[in-house]
Amino acid sequence: MPDTTPRERLLGAATELFCRRGFHAVGVDAIVEAAGTAKTTLYKLFGSKEALVEAVLDREGRAWRDWFLGGLDAGDVTARERLERIMPLLTEWFGGGRFYGCPFINAVGEHDKDDDRMRKLALDHKVAVLARIEDLLSDAGASDAGDLSHQVGLVMDGAIVAALVTRRAEVGEAAGRALTCLLDAHVGAQVGAHVGTQVGARAHAPVRKLKRAAA
Repeated sequence: MPDTTPRERLLGAATELFCRRGFHAVGVDAIVEAAGTAKTTLYKLFGSKEALVEAVLDREGRAWRDWFLGGLDAGDVTARERLERIMPLLTEWFGGGRFYGCPFINAVGEHDKDDDRMRKLALDHKVAVLARIEDLLSDAGASDAGDLSHQVGLVMDGAIVAALVTRRAEVGEAAGRALTCLLDAHVGAQVGAHVGTQVGARAHAPVRKLKRAAA
């Protein structure tokens, strides 16, 4: 294991174990053994296993959004072309050696359904992703970009769960065809209409509804 701080080693070990084996299946003993730290160090740094779970989700969410949104926004292309990158990016993720499904979906699924902490973390992640997709849909000419962003989100979530269950990256290609049909029905080809990568100060009405649900 690389020579890093105890906190980084614990986060790295917990991330790998939680995502691969499950949040409840992995105990503190397995985490500290993989991290090469003492159990007292884990509690000193994080306070509890549940706080470590939240720290892992926060770090994984930030890293995933940096990768995914960075992939959407790379280069000087149209908003429609950026939207068409969604499923190829997810398909690339599905085919990687570290694809264990969405950690937020997994966390909500494993925890008590009345546990609002996990729901809030999952909704915060979804809000951040859908806000950018809503902006791109608006730039591409969608008349109701907010509602359409949730339809795109459903295609994405369905593909993620299907890829986890089937262990087949090709489900991303099928979902990509569904997404193209959805975009064809609501936005134009936008030939030559290039857009920037900065998110504008839009209202994001349906996204605000998600934020209220997380409150």
